[in-house]
Amino acid sequence: MRILITGGAGFIGSALVRHTLLNTDHHVLNLDKLTYAGNLESLSPVEHLPRYKFLQADIADSTAVSLALAEFQPDAIMHLAAESHVDRSIDGPAAFIQTNIVGTYALLEATRAYWMALPEERKQSFRFHHISTDEVYGDLHGVDDLFTETTPYAPSSPYSASKAASDHLVRAWHRTYGLPVLLTNCSNNYGPYHFPEKLIPLVILNALEGKPLPVYGDGSQVRDWLFVEDHARALLKVVTEGQVGETYNIGGHNEQKNIDVVRAICGLLEELAPNKPSGLARYEDLITFVKDRPGHDQRYAIDASKIEHELGWTPEETFASGLRKTVQWYLDNLEWCRHVQDGSYQRERLGASA
Repeated sequence: MRILITGGAGFIGSALVRHTLLNTDHHVLNLDKLTYAGNLESLSPVEHLPRYKFLQADIADSTAVSLALAEFQPDAIMHLAAESHVDRSIDGPAAFIQTNIVGTYALLEATRAYWMALPEERKQSFRFHHISTDEVYGDLHGVDDLFTETTPYAPSSPYSASKAASDHLVRAWHRTYGLPVLLTNCSNNYGPYHFPEKLIPLVILNALEGKPLPVYGDGSQVRDWLFVEDHARALLKVVTEGQVGETYNIGGHNEQKNIDVVRAICGLLEELAPNKPSGLARYEDLITFVKDRPGHDQRYAIDASKIEHELGWTPEETFASGLRKTVQWYLDNLEWCRHVQDGSYQRERLGASA
């Protein structure tokens, strides 16, 4: 297949690009605007492969997207390009509206025009796979409730509201125009190449530098953690085997309180990085509880039984095994982290080209 992946320089997108190129014979065009969260260094393991191409472009730029579609002739589009940080959406929601809603609309329209012009056989096999989040469902208050594919939407933040809107657009383009779409909603991802503003890498890197480990509220918020490489396997499974018009929830079966995640990281660092910053007795001593953010959802948890029963996907990593791999990766790749922290990774965009 020839797969166009939007947002392929981001955390999940780059994992999908790496997985696809290293484990299949598919060709990939990575279309990414290269905002702050896009990092071409995350693609170094595959950037030399002849089946990989990169194009710096904005999904909201209909002309650029249409030209890319005409030239690359994809058999599938996997749409991951999005603004995705809740705190940033609270401080500045406009970018989330522009990228997640307007950008998705522009991409859908360019895709529809491309799809309509395909020969009938290719038209039937074409797929538009929209990758979304479990945050569109709001939060769960009971200890046993799970998000299913039919859970009503109740987004809490500007970010989740913008992703909910994009989900609705994709379903409308299927219902109204017949565009062959697939949707997936995933739980919290973690793993290698995660941008350091997110909880797990932030805690790892702050701890190594002896900085406070900020925990919102009392840290009792519960998330279902999904190792990013498990997610990449699921996404490829859905785009190649999923039923058109269907939604699949992808979860890690790994519910953890935020405070327990932070403590688990501290425990791994005690073992893997015992040489602490000067004067620090225990990494856990750095834990600092801070004021909770507005509209903070209490609990997310995914029922991933549909994708397991229909497509045969289950996560390979437990939270313990995935977290150990993640902590070790950051310890082994501090140069990648430094390039993100000092901003030097962004200079790569100056030389980015198709």
